[in-house]
Amino acid sequence: MSQSDLSPAPSPEALGPTRTPAFEARLARRYRQERNFRRIGLGAVVFSVAVLVFLLGNMLMNGIAGFQRAEIAVTINFPASGIEGDATSLTAPSAGQTLEMQGLPKIVTMFAEEQLGKDAAAQIAPDAWRDVAAALAEDPTLLTRSETFELPASSAIATALQGEGAPELQGLAKKLAADGKLSRNWDWGFLARSDATTPQAVGIWGALKGSMLTMLVTLVLAFPIGVLSALYLEEYAPRNRWTDIIEVSISNLAAVPSIIFGLLGLSLFLAAFPNLRSAPLIGGMTLALMTMPVIVISGRNAIKAVPPSIRDGALAIGASPVQVVFHHVLPLALPGMLTGTIIGMARALGETAPLLLIGMRIFVATPPESFTSPATVLPMQIFLWSDEIDRGFVERTSAAIIVLLVFLLAMNGLAIYLRNKFEKRW
Repeated sequence: MSQSDLSPAPSPEALGPTRTPAFEARLARRYRQERNFRRIGLGAVVFSVAVLVFLLGNMLMNGIAGFQRAEIAVTINFPASGIEGDATSLTAPSAGQTLEMQGLPKIVTMFAEEQLGKDAAAQIAPDAWRDVAAALAEDPTLLTRSETFELPASSAIATALQGEGAPELQGLAKKLAADGKLSRNWDWGFLARSDATTPQAVGIWGALKGSMLTMLVTLVLAFPIGVLSALYLEEYAPRNRWTDIIEVSISNLAAVPSIIFGLLGLSLFLAAFPNLRSAPLIGGMTLALMTMPVIVISGRNAIKAVPPSIRDGALAIGASPVQVVFHHVLPLALPGMLTGTIIGMARALGETAPLLLIGMRIFVATPPESFTSPATVLPMQIFLWSDEIDRGFVERTSAAIIVLLVFLLAMNGLAIYLRNKFEKRW
């Protein structure tokens, strides 16, 4: 052992202070910066939540009124009306025409004028008798007694009930409301009817069904093609110039404006199927083109995240390359692929520009019966109603937005459930 090893350790005074004033100032500055960063982050979260709450609150305040409609109470004495029929005839497909030929519209007007007066009876919607016909089809025994119906009012009296419109109609609305003959009731038919020319008669079911059919076509086409493309590019494609060009092209397609895909659908799909204009099939194919690049990119990233040891272990126990990909890599990458699918489908659900070009901006009074029937979608229906002048359409637009948000949450919730179900840890 050398003499230097036996020398005593230097004293703390010889080393000098370890926490100098400069060090303390730097440490305090770092702590202060960390606290400020936390405050900024918390402020950003609070601001985002506040904006979201404001948006949802505004939609709910306007949308709740959109789920209601003004209705006028009218009592009809069917035994005295002269309407005839039985359970078979009233439930037949032609029951509406039969009742119309027996004068049901005039009978409804007659009882309304007797009970409310001519001016008030004129404020009942022209097609209100169809609600009576539907009630008779549901319960034919109504022909044996009197029944009070809440019939849809006209848009003018509905506006007057809210304190707007002509002064004389406002006075009439107040009088009817005071007598208990005019009120705003929950309109379940809004979820079951299709588009119409008046806000009192419109419904969202036609557009909602069109969105479901369009999204189904989009998912069936975009998901398998996108997943298989990601698997090929990541696991099988040779690394050469052509592969690089394909990868760059896919990345660029993910950032292309949606209206470009509408032009592609217009020139490609409608040229091949000119009789399917505004059909969910064409809309789904167009949106699938827009969604596939997002699924391919997220799918490739999910495949890259699978550890190489999974592949090596599968190959070591005798699995073929195809078995490695489809039995090991794909199940582990599927949750990440579903995340990309959620993002792509959510974007596709809210698109209107591509669908405008393929003709889905149409008035559809009946729900689509198949993938090839004329249809519209929820974003397009909202766009059309927002362009109307009548105040009633403003409320209906907010209600349709709520339906769209619920549909989006339901679709995303299902995808998140599937992602969590297939998620595996290693």
